[in-house]
Amino acid sequence: MKTFVSYKQQPVDGKYDAVIIGSGIGGLATAAILAKEGKRVLVLEKHYAAGGFSHTFKRKNYEWDVGVHYVGGMDKPTRILKKIFDHITNQQLQWADMGEVYDRIIFGEKEYRFVKGLENWKQQMKTYFPAAEDGNAIDDYVDLVFKANAGSRNFFAEKVVPPAVSWLAGSLMRSKFLKFSNQTTLEVLRSITNNQELIGVLTAQFGDYGLTPSESSFAMHAMLVNHYFNGGYYPVGGSASIAESIAPVIEQAGGKIYISAEVSEIIVKNNAAIGVKMEDGREILSDIIISNAGFINTFSKLLPENIAAQTGYLKHLKTVKPSAAHLSLYIGLQHSSKELNLPKANYWIYPDNYDHDENMRNYLNDPSAPLPVAYISFPAAKDPDFENRFPGRSTIEIIGFAPYEWFARWEGTRWHKRGDDYEQLKEQFSQRLLEQLYRVEPQVKGKIDHSELSTPLST
Repeated sequence: MKTFVSYKQQPVDGKYDAVIIGSGIGGLATAAILAKEGKRVLVLEKHYAAGGFSHTFKRKNYEWDVGVHYVGGMDKPTRILKKIFDHITNQQLQWADMGEVYDRIIFGEKEYRFVKGLENWKQQMKTYFPAAEDGNAIDDYVDLVFKANAGSRNFFAEKVVPPAVSWLAGSLMRSKFLKFSNQTTLEVLRSITNNQELIGVLTAQFGDYGLTPSESSFAMHAMLVNHYFNGGYYPVGGSASIAESIAPVIEQAGGKIYISAEVSEIIVKNNAAIGVKMEDGREILSDIIISNAGFINTFSKLLPENIAAQTGYLKHLKTVKPSAAHLSLYIGLQHSSKELNLPKANYWIYPDNYDHDENMRNYLNDPSAPLPVAYISFPAAKDPDFENRFPGRSTIEIIGFAPYEWFARWEGTRWHKRGDDYEQLKEQFSQRLLEQLYRVEPQVKGKIDHSELSTPLST
């Protein structure tokens, strides 16, 4: 297992061709690509673990991922995402196939299985919806998904072409994608079917991008579902193996990844970013400064206020809404996945009402209303190496929505020191999430050795 360097324990040495703020997958991928071109890159991560949402954490000899629950596009070496990962890891990162079924969708007492392979998926869906008009809608839906994805290629290509090319052809390159991105998922689906049950099932992965059908862009929905048509995959060795596989590529070119390394400011001189100031006051200069800390953090916290204002982006901070907040229940069991017969496939569990928007509205207006969704993942079952690292043990994760506002009154308090009211609220949510688990995998009841709920205060 890779051990990353702590900024607090070892000083930064020498000059770097580029400094990257944040070690999420975007920052690590950028660092590795620059390293492959001979650049010496310094990656600065303020957390105690590298990898952003691809990192893992441990408790009592258990391990959980925090964001990488499954990945698509790993079925062939020619897939673009597989090619990228092979490039930035020197083909050291391996992926485990989740099997024929990657998502199991539950509405009330009914189950719908998402199977890998586009034609297999379509035929499976038509067994659930045998009416001719529903079959036609499924075909139309897949066609629209592929059209939206085809349009995305030129849309993203336009971002990197020379300005002159963008001026001449930019609107044409963007047009096919914008046709879909400017419509909601619900608008597009209602144009091909009035069957609410079918719409509910087709949008059952909405938690993967965090917005209900009436709020999400169909282009985002299309990119997500297309990503999984050929199955789900999980990194062998757990999601921490992503950063651990990328790190040697960066280091071979003389670069480093520092953890516990908080950047307080991007240094700007003569309208050019020339370095970063660390929390301890030290300045690190470089020719290239890249922020992977997110739009809001970069423009409202890291850039000097006058420089941020000059960019014109500050006004957009008022229009970018916070992402969906969530709860995550981490469960550890003193039994192996094989002993408990835990599945590799994920569960998406919903009320028996197929209207995701209505379910979400009801829940936000009344927290005691049925959970609008519970997503259940089995990392120990997905990872063939888990039993080698943690013999005789397994882990489960359950995720549900919860707005930040429900926990805002504890903002600024310390972990484990937030009071009895907070712990009681967490316990209530934990029990509700566990009820969903026991519905579909009742054999785990009474076998839980450890459980821990994270709230929007954590993520």
